[in-house]
Amino acid sequence: MQALTERRAILGWIGAASATALIAGCGGSEESTTTSGTVTTGGGSNGLCLVDPTETNGPYPSDGSNRANGSTSNILTQTGVIRQDLRTSFGAYTGTATGVELQLTITIVNVNDGCSPLEGYVVYLWHCDAIGQYSIYDLPSENYLRGVGISDSNGEVVFTTIVPGCYPGRFPHTHFEIFESETTATHYDNRLLVSQMVVPETVCEEVYNNASGYGQSASNLSRVSIASDNVFADNSSDEIAMQTPELSGNITNGYTGTVEIGIRV
Repeated sequence: MQALTERRAILGWIGAASATALIAGCGGSEESTTTSGTVTTGGGSNGLCLVDPTETNGPYPSDGSNRANGSTSNILTQTGVIRQDLRTSFGAYTGTATGVELQLTITIVNVNDGCSPLEGYVVYLWHCDAIGQYSIYDLPSENYLRGVGISDSNGEVVFTTIVPGCYPGRFPHTHFEIFESETTATHYDNRLLVSQMVVPETVCEEVYNNASGYGQSASNLSRVSIASDNVFADNSSDEIAMQTPELSGNITNGYTGTVEIGIRV
C-alpha cells in the first residue's frame, strides 16, 4: 500500500496543560512491562482532565466527507452500523477481519464539568486492518473495522476489534468522531470532535513480531515514531497521554483497554 500523507487538521481547542516534551515512542513516559508474554501499558487519561486534540479524519473516513470508488461514502447512515463487534462486515458484506483481538472501553467525559461522564453521546470508531488496508476504500467489498457506539450512564462505549497494523508513514492509530446523539451521528459535519488514538508501542511490537497476518507492520513500525508521525508529532506530552489507551493482555488471549475522551459541553 502506498505511503500516505495526512496533514494534521487545525486544532479546534486545546486543553490548558502545556507541553513538557514530545514522546518519542508510543510508550514514551508511560511505564510498561512485559511478563511471560503479557504486555501492560500505562496510558489512558493518566488522571488528566483535558479536551482531546482535534486531528484529521484522514482519507478513509466513510463519514460523508469524501468519496470512495466514485461515490460519496457514508457508513453512518447504514442500518447495522451501531454495533459492539467491529470485526465482521455487515449489511451486504460478510467478510471478517483477522488479527489479535482488542476490546476497548471508551469513556466520554465533559471537561467543563470536572470530566463527568456523558450519557447518550456517540462514538464512531474506524481503523485499518492487520496489513494496513481500510475497508470500503482499499477493500470495496468489506465494511469491517468500523462501527458506532452510544455511551451508557457511565459515559462508556465498548468495542471489540483487532489491533490495527502499521502502514508506511504513520504510527499505528485508530480514528474516531464524537457526536451529541444518535440523531446527529449521520455526517461528518455534525461532529463535536474528530481525533485519533495512539496504539501503544509495546503492544504493537509484541503483536507485529509474534502474531501471524500482520504483513510488513514490524518493518514499518521500525521506521516511524510519535516524534516523526505527521499527525501526532506536534502534540504535547499530556495530549499524547490522553490519546493513548491503557492496554493489557497478550497475543493469545487478546488485549483489553480503556481510554477517556474529553470534550467541552
